[in-house]
Amino acid sequence: MSDNSTETEIETEAGGNGQAEAAGRQIVVHAQYIKDLSFENPNAPDILIDPPQQPDVQIGVNVGARGLNSEQYEVILSLSANAKTEDKALFLAELTYAAIVSAPGASRDDLNPLIMIEAPRLMFPFARAIISDMTRDGGFMPLSIQPIDFVAVYQSNIERQKEALASSETDGEA
Repeated sequence: MSDNSTETEIETEAGGNGQAEAAGRQIVVHAQYIKDLSFENPNAPDILIDPPQQPDVQIGVNVGARGLNSEQYEVILSLSANAKTEDKALFLAELTYAAIVSAPGASRDDLNPLIMIEAPRLMFPFARAIISDMTRDGGFMPLSIQPIDFVAVYQSNIERQKEALASSETDGEA
């Protein structure tokens, strides 16, 4: 039986001397799969007969993870694309794409960024291709989602968690 896992070595800059050194941290992708997939085309076929020139497309991105056992995690990358004109919805595409990953040898401090930044970065090209194919198969031009800064998504999620915690503590004092 062949091993379909993907291993990625992460390199970090060595402090001060400008040379990259292997940090010994890696992420192993054991499986990737679609958890949920939805495409709504509410105004077909009318919208396909006279398609608008420049629809407004809103892209949504979210990343989550959960532990499966002591060494493996399920990482969930959620993408949504909502296209509309001034007065009509064109399509709504939603994808929940997941991977089972592990990070052998990663320290506790390195584990969260590996799972919440590096794993989604590895998953993104596959999820983007699914969205592109789905919009094409729905009768529209293939939607090519631009690369995503998963560090910014990670930081935004951390900020949201801090705000929620602060809000719950404030509510508890009232």
